[in-house]
Amino acid sequence: MRLLRARSVFAVLGLGCALVPTANADEPKPKPENTIKVSLAEPVTPQTFPQPVKFYIADVTDRSGNPQPMLVYRPRGGVFLDRQPTEIAREALEMSLKSAGLLAAGKDSSDLLLSVYLFHFGLANDSGMDFFGKVEFAITVKSPKTGKSQQVSASGTSIAGRAILKKNIQKNVEDNIERALGDAVRNFLRSAKLRQAVQELTVPAPDAPAPPAEAPAKPPVTTIPRTVESRDSMKRR
Repeated sequence: MRLLRARSVFAVLGLGCALVPTANADEPKPKPENTIKVSLAEPVTPQTFPQPVKFYIADVTDRSGNPQPMLVYRPRGGVFLDRQPTEIAREALEMSLKSAGLLAAGKDSSDLLLSVYLFHFGLANDSGMDFFGKVEFAITVKSPKTGKSQQVSASGTSIAGRAILKKNIQKNVEDNIERALGDAVRNFLRSAKLRQAVQELTVPAPDAPAPPAEAPAKPPVTTIPRTVESRDSMKRR
């Protein structure tokens, strides 16, 4: 009986060990042939602001909670991004701001700082029979002078039909995410909420009241001493 139990245990362990390599083998891995490059084909033109303003992207943080942010499509060997989504989002925003002369050379020369929080980048989970691209982020706009800030949210979507050939699948995924990215950047740079944030955060501080003008100093009064005449002089008169 003990011998049979021991054989059963070893059989289960052997089966488990045999399954582990199979599961790992099925996990997609990035390769040159399944990697795509996502970037804006051309910069997005921002809206025109009433006052001159320069932006600087302080940081871009991934808040998606995705353990594999570069894997955007899992079936059929997977489709991977060539860079982290945070890098792609930063490049798209900086390229668009720079094209309009709104990108500051550095943090110290900026009027407003942008902190980007990326919540989704890639395909939506419920794509169904179509590729549903989605890019979603929130950006905190902060004035380095006053410390005040406002948050502006934006998202972009794009939908396209699936393909049969692997190369067409990769092309559709790439185009779909690029359109969603451009849509999200456009919705941020042209939003009324951003315009309102810029107006409120770049209002110049009220000038301090000028000190009251001092009255002009009065010239000193010169007293002319009176000549005291002697009694003899008065008698002579």
